[in-house]
Amino acid sequence: MVKRVAMYGLVALLLTGSVMSSHAQTGKNNAGQVRSERSQLVYDIVLKWGPHVRKVYGMAPDEWAKSMRVHFSKAPLASLRSAVAAKEFSDMNIRLLGPGSAPVADTKQTAASTEITPKVFGDADRDLIFVPVTPCRLFDTRLAGGAIAANTVRGFDVTAVSDYSFQGGSNTNCGGVGAAGSFAAAAINFTVVTPGGAGYITAFPFGGTQPLAATVNYTAGDIRGNYAVVKLDQGASANELNVYTFAQTHLVGDIVGYYINPGPLAFECTETATTNTSVAAGGQANSVAPTCPAGYTQTATNCQSSTWQMPFVYFSGGTCSAQNNSGSAATLRSSRTCCRVQRT
Repeated sequence: MVKRVAMYGLVALLLTGSVMSSHAQTGKNNAGQVRSERSQLVYDIVLKWGPHVRKVYGMAPDEWAKSMRVHFSKAPLASLRSAVAAKEFSDMNIRLLGPGSAPVADTKQTAASTEITPKVFGDADRDLIFVPVTPCRLFDTRLAGGAIAANTVRGFDVTAVSDYSFQGGSNTNCGGVGAAGSFAAAAINFTVVTPGGAGYITAFPFGGTQPLAATVNYTAGDIRGNYAVVKLDQGASANELNVYTFAQTHLVGDIVGYYINPGPLAFECTETATTNTSVAAGGQANSVAPTCPAGYTQTATNCQSSTWQMPFVYFSGGTCSAQNNSGSAATLRSSRTCCRVQRT
């Protein structure tokens, strides 16, 4: 928390004596001195947003206040009053300096207020890559294992298999399905063959809880199929898929594709060319960097100045804003760091 007495002392130093006394008096500070309306408004702005500037931008409140002294001294009182009433830091910047000042976007506060929880790329149940395959038989109970008894569950092996014939399927790895590793879900055509009565089957992950859902509904003597995408067990068990049946039935399963986690991710980054902007002595300027190449996303705004006497007021979205406090013209430079994700 910024200490109030010290902060008011800083505000008094930032504003000249004539400014301090040239407006209506609004109150007294802790030392009994009368505050002008301008100094009170500046005091309120710095006190309100100083901790935010320190937390988000790593800049001490007094340093931020010093870099803003020209704006605080020259801004119309109406702009200062409007800035005090602002609820967001970016909105305060716009109200104080105008929409052309390229204010810093308060991304951290926006993200926190909307409570966005990003997905994790490559999670076992989201952001997966679908790999279609030529339809291939995974299992056929008519050839191996026999009919599934009524009101029972049978497990089937789907991943890490070189030959599916042991469960009535193809004597191959189904075009690479069995060699694809432990993938997250499979797209399978299920076909029930001559069930003993009316009922249904339910496919679900091996070892998981059977859901209240039907994969295929059937009547006695049916040969009936249905396509389904089924999440697979990610544990160490040999089987990944369970199938429950209400009535005794034979079952055939043909895989047509699978969903797999993406491989390791790598960032490829590049830096744009530099925009050089001349800033007159005592002047202010915005320098806008070239845009990122197609397919790349900006990850940073890079700002440089040719003098230590030109502090940056804002740097965001490819725009660098600065005040040249030196006695001669200086150069403000801006560029962007741009990155894209590649799957190796």
